[in-house]
Amino acid sequence: MMIRFAIVPLLLALNFSMCKKQEAVSQNPQPPGASSPAAGTTTAGGSPGAAPVAASPKIKKPVVDQTAQTIIFCYHLLVDKIRYPGTEITPAAFEAQMKQLKDAGITVISMQDLLAWKRGEKSIPPRCAVVTFDDGWKSQYEVAWPIMKKYGYPFTMFIYTEGVRGGALGGGGAITWEQLADMRDNGVDIEAHSATHQDLREGHTIRLVGPGGKKTATKLTGPQYEQWLQNEVVGSKQLLEQRLGIKVNCFAVPFGNYNDHVKELARKSGYEAMFTVYGQPITFTSPMDALGRYAIEANKPKVFEDAVKMIGASTSGGAPVAEVGAKDLSTQPADGETVRNALPLIKANLSGIGQIEPGSVQMRLSGLGVVPATYDPKTGTVSYQVTQKLRDKSCSVFITAKSQGKKVEAHWTFGIEGSATGVTGTSPAATPKK
Repeated sequence: MMIRFAIVPLLLALNFSMCKKQEAVSQNPQPPGASSPAAGTTTAGGSPGAAPVAASPKIKKPVVDQTAQTIIFCYHLLVDKIRYPGTEITPAAFEAQMKQLKDAGITVISMQDLLAWKRGEKSIPPRCAVVTFDDGWKSQYEVAWPIMKKYGYPFTMFIYTEGVRGGALGGGGAITWEQLADMRDNGVDIEAHSATHQDLREGHTIRLVGPGGKKTATKLTGPQYEQWLQNEVVGSKQLLEQRLGIKVNCFAVPFGNYNDHVKELARKSGYEAMFTVYGQPITFTSPMDALGRYAIEANKPKVFEDAVKMIGASTSGGAPVAEVGAKDLSTQPADGETVRNALPLIKANLSGIGQIEPGSVQMRLSGLGVVPATYDPKTGTVSYQVTQKLRDKSCSVFITAKSQGKKVEAHWTFGIEGSATGVTGTSPAATPKK
């Protein structure tokens, strides 16, 4: 009891002493310009120095290999018996191609790794590829996925939402929402491919599906078209995100047909990247709204071979690639132009690029590969008269050359009227999955 009464006065004295010290500090603030004591040090009077406000650490972006290149493959339906060679491939051929990538030392990376590289956040292997599947066929779940698991390859599924089982275009061959959820839970990247897989440009004939599955061919313009386009580009994204609880940041354009209006809507909707089916090597500076993919088809095995050779030739640390816009080359046909002739004369003027090494000029056409183009050093013009009728509704032209030791690339796409190509109807990929 005596000890308790002795401690109380002592505590009161200590409290009074501390109050006096705080009052003294407030009456004698540190003079301007004097440096604050460092954290963990003591002042002359023995009291601990106040910790200074720590400066925010600067977040440094990693230095990525901007000379790397990649290619993107696009697959559709896997079947044992080929009926539509433009969109189908056999399981055996598909597995052989996946093995070929492994044997060639080409690393298969994920789509999100590719985008992170494009953002300057991480490097990718100098020899790599991305694998994608379009539409949403159940064979992609039942056949392709086990093969991808076997090789440990990541991949991306581009889904058009009305083609999922239960949708207006989703028949017996379609993937189900449950299967998509299973793939999602196992790390498969799922992205958007529109709602009904049709040409998104205003004024083009589309098919509207009414009650009972009845289809009506029509051309939409004005507010009606804008409402339809909103559902194709934005509605499909929202539905995938809501049904699967995912973030969709990529959009594969049906048939590769779109324009600046479609691009702008996609950008505003939150898409980070847009993809076509006009194969080309993807460089660090490739535009994010026109990333070309190599569409692999049973009737065009050379497309895969050419793509593998192209990426197999790229090495880290090589000469950087300079991309030149088509508008600077006075191209013929012009970028985005639609021609009536399936045997057009293709030209580009390279004189504005600089001194071109004549033997380095090369032209490639989608679906044909390297063509025997002619280069005139005097005028700087490279040209090629198509001799094999172009069968697709659009054609992409790729030109590469060397200027002062630097590789230069340019590419553009023009359309061919359906009557000129002889192609009628729609792609099997756009029809109901039965």
